[in-house]
Amino acid sequence: MTSQVVIMVKYGEIALKGLNRKQFEEQLMHNLAWQMRDIPDTRIFRRYGRLCIETVETQKALKAAARTFGVVGVSLAKKVPAQLEAIYRVGIEVMNEVLAGAEGGTGSGGHIAAQGNKEAKISFKVETVRADKNFPVPSPEVSRLLGAKLLASFPTLVVDVHQPDILLEVEIREDGAYLYHGTLAGPGGLPVGTGGRALLLLSGGIDSPVAGWLVMRRGVKPSVVHFHTEPFTSERARRKVIDLSGILAAYGGELTVYMVRFTEVMGVLSREVPDKMLITIMRRMMLRVAERLAQSAGIPALVTGESIGQVASQTLESMAAINAVTHMPVLRPLVTADKTNIMTLARAIGTYDISIEPYEDCCTIYVPRHPQTKPHLPKIEAAEAGLDIEKLVAMALERMEELTVKPYATAALYEGGPLPGL
Repeated sequence: MTSQVVIMVKYGEIALKGLNRKQFEEQLMHNLAWQMRDIPDTRIFRRYGRLCIETVETQKALKAAARTFGVVGVSLAKKVPAQLEAIYRVGIEVMNEVLAGAEGGTGSGGHIAAQGNKEAKISFKVETVRADKNFPVPSPEVSRLLGAKLLASFPTLVVDVHQPDILLEVEIREDGAYLYHGTLAGPGGLPVGTGGRALLLLSGGIDSPVAGWLVMRRGVKPSVVHFHTEPFTSERARRKVIDLSGILAAYGGELTVYMVRFTEVMGVLSREVPDKMLITIMRRMMLRVAERLAQSAGIPALVTGESIGQVASQTLESMAAINAVTHMPVLRPLVTADKTNIMTLARAIGTYDISIEPYEDCCTIYVPRHPQTKPHLPKIEAAEAGLDIEKLVAMALERMEELTVKPYATAALYEGGPLPGL
């Protein structure tokens, strides 16, 4: 009897969700199906604490699954009937495949020692999980029996239960036994769509796209707002924001992007407020506009890419003064992150190369020579006293464009593996 190749999807936090677990699993299945929308003849199904994928394009599906939020790992498994003889046969088959590709490779437990030396000893371990308690043989005994068969079949193997070069995993479930070696790490987190909605203030720099990706990792479905000052900012700067939105959409579905013309508002602010307060008051106006927009769209939270101390508007005093204008929660996923880590993560998720394109946004164009780093809120409010705030908010929103940005297909996307920068 031949084995069946199945992709096993492992998830972490979802397993802790209690009565809501089914809802999270169903959302994850929906998101996996969306990631594999272009892979024909693919079936996704639930099996007793695991999600499984059957497809003829296993490598393509493996990478798509490993990109999906909520997935902590994916493995290419061989499924056989839950019978010892079938487990022995396929265990030997899997080990033979692992050893055949061992030169220059790595195992789950460390570097395989047989590089160019067929006589070198290679350590292994069999680890069995018996999810089906009706299976008559206990898990340790299955591991021992299969291990003995492998030792008899492969003279170069030795057992090491602590730091094996090769970890062969066996899961015995009600519908059969699954055997696999190696797991491709996924991003973890929660499925997009389980954490509500938020409005991401996307500037076009390095930080805000990473912040958007991180809230998606917590299950949040973002929409995007970008403030531009055309004609002082170029069409290419606008395109850059759309491109970044397309990258984010590849991880969680098409995005609504609001393009807010801020030119006239900045003209008023440049004339009416002290130069050293301009950045603080500009950011306060952006939050007011973003909050109004979010309220009209039924979105309960805002997201920014702020990180403490990175620029003048991101000191704690500046954040407090800016935040004072909104009653919405403002999520700042990068607030304690190091810039180097942010850049590393941006490269891993595919946004970095677009973010560093040399097209300025309105924040960089209007930076004064000596911006305040510790603004005093009463003085900021006094400087705003002569402004018609409601008129300025309406001015920004009346010329807003609403776009739908579809996912970008690019080789730069994350497709599984350790995530540097987290």
